[in-house]
Amino acid sequence: MSDPLPPTLRIHRAITEVPRGAWDALLDDAGRPFLEWAFLAALEESGSVGPHVGWHPHHLTLWRGARLVAAAPAYLKDDSHGEFVADGAWATAAERLGVRYYPKLVLAVPFTPVTGRRLLVAPGEDRPAREAELALAALEYARARSFSSVHVLFPTEAETQALEAAGYAVRLGVQYQWRNTGYGSFEDFLGRFHTRRRNQLRRELRAPATQGLTLRTLRGQALSEVQPDDLCRLYASTVDKYPWGMRFLTRDFFARMLSTLPHACEVVEARREGRLVAGAFNLVGPRALYGRYWGCFEEHPFLHFNVCLYHPVADAISRGLERFEPGAGGEHKLLRGFEPSLTWSAHLLFHPGVDRAVRSFLEHERAAVLAGLPRWQAETGFKRGPLVPPTR
Repeated sequence: MSDPLPPTLRIHRAITEVPRGAWDALLDDAGRPFLEWAFLAALEESGSVGPHVGWHPHHLTLWRGARLVAAAPAYLKDDSHGEFVADGAWATAAERLGVRYYPKLVLAVPFTPVTGRRLLVAPGEDRPAREAELALAALEYARARSFSSVHVLFPTEAETQALEAAGYAVRLGVQYQWRNTGYGSFEDFLGRFHTRRRNQLRRELRAPATQGLTLRTLRGQALSEVQPDDLCRLYASTVDKYPWGMRFLTRDFFARMLSTLPHACEVVEARREGRLVAGAFNLVGPRALYGRYWGCFEEHPFLHFNVCLYHPVADAISRGLERFEPGAGGEHKLLRGFEPSLTWSAHLLFHPGVDRAVRSFLEHERAAVLAGLPRWQAETGFKRGPLVPPTR
């Protein structure tokens, strides 16, 4: 038999140029929900992503005839906003050398610091071969158009190895995530803490009741009660607090998510006498819960912790989810049982001098991250011993 024809690369300036069924057929659990066609379409069609905000869709696809065999979400970037992998110092250093840093090509999910598939491969295909072809295709496409570099943000660990084999430099990052070690209840989780820390968490957990607040999670049919205007107002209430805050997401994004991706949407509400006081818009995948956007219309002690951490953790335990990822940053999460977890990104800069400097920096950064992991783990407040819940 003759060897199959090599795949043909196509570039798409909108996810809607790729048939939804063909794209979603590439997904496994590691790609859901953030790589689902409907999620990427909600970003683009709502105006949350587009050239006007510095995210130009350039999605990469590999085809064998009429069959889509591999793909990667890709964007031409005019800046580094909304990426959650800080490379501003690299851009500044390049500019000082007279090297243009933007535009650059990123393989990523906009505004989403969540580890997951970035190199999608159809079932039955040779995954290592297709991943290598996508990694090299991104480089060839970027070189041909004089982009400065290619960056793959928050790939899986296995994909990172494939990217490194293709010549990319690997960067380590850290997030604080909750892991389910087999808890039977939220009390089992609290039982892992030292007494003093556990008592503090109980005080924080009692706060909503003393504030007259009731918390609940809405999912499935209950999402019909959720108003996109409320979600957008909550999102804006947080973004607008910060000088660097930027309102990327539009009201239409939340409306589209509720209508086109309801199986992945969850909303935690805090209400007093029926009036919305605070809330969080979360997404859920086959094995994990993801905290995304939170906001409040009143400030109360420990309200953020209850809406964004404790309530989702209790919910994840009751549903048997493997982990809860509340998002980037926030060392306060360590004290509340969220453990340090590695994240990855991969980078290749075409200017040899800048690329060498970045690789040198990444070596030192990697050593610092790995050295810090034991210290961060010790700050969780857990009792010493194996990571298993106490017997009841």
